[in-house]
Amino acid sequence: MSTVTTSIDSRGVATLTLNRPEKHNALDGATMGEMYEALTKLGNDPTARVVVLTGAGASFCAGADIGHMRSMMNFTEEQNVADAQVLARLLRKLDEFELPIIARVNGNTFGGGVGVVACADIAIGAASAKFALTEVRLGIVPAAISPYVVDAIGSRQARRLFLTAAPFTAAEAQSLGLLHFTAAPEQLDQLVNEQIDHLLRGGPQAVRAAKQLVKRVAHFHDRDVLGDETARLLARLRVSPEGKEGLSAFLERRKAGWVPQE
Repeated sequence: MSTVTTSIDSRGVATLTLNRPEKHNALDGATMGEMYEALTKLGNDPTARVVVLTGAGASFCAGADIGHMRSMMNFTEEQNVADAQVLARLLRKLDEFELPIIARVNGNTFGGGVGVVACADIAIGAASAKFALTEVRLGIVPAAISPYVVDAIGSRQARRLFLTAAPFTAAEAQSLGLLHFTAAPEQLDQLVNEQIDHLLRGGPQAVRAAKQLVKRVAHFHDRDVLGDETARLLARLRVSPEGKEGLSAFLERRKAGWVPQE
């Protein structure tokens, strides 16, 4: 049985589901490899516009698979480096993915699962979900996920949660910036669909460019270079077919060609 399933609808909305409910969708080598492969295929699919990432069963993702971690105890440090790099590679793929990613956090999320949520562009969680970064209680640290979690919640909050491994609620996850929205479990899909509708109203190339823009601006401090780059980006998009269609649709009071017909 596949540990990750993928489906795509007529609008170009792909759903990528972690499919190990009996293991609370814990991440082992096979699961991470299948996730990476699924994302690569979606990135090359010209019909795909949005990715919704969720979990099967009651949990979103329990983090690292304990059985897998136990087996790695008998391997060398270098072999463990190679294994840890699989997670690092997947997280970077998620964070830099071309299409917008919505994390549909349907249940409890621990360890590496928190890192997956932090990589999403939009994160929506069930109000009943619980979260924790429990690594120090196992004598390790949340190393691979740290760049993304710290970026999402800030270094001060990360210090507290990395050091204490204290659990926190979905409401707290929202206040920290890990989640953008929370909803009762039965209303989760409604909130996800609202965000999908917003994304599908944007030009596909513009949405991709907007995602790249935020990453460029957030960590780049040469204002002269940045000013030139952003001016050129705006100019390029204005004269692009998509830019012309978007402005024409606005002036003509109609939907742009990329907006799904109801």
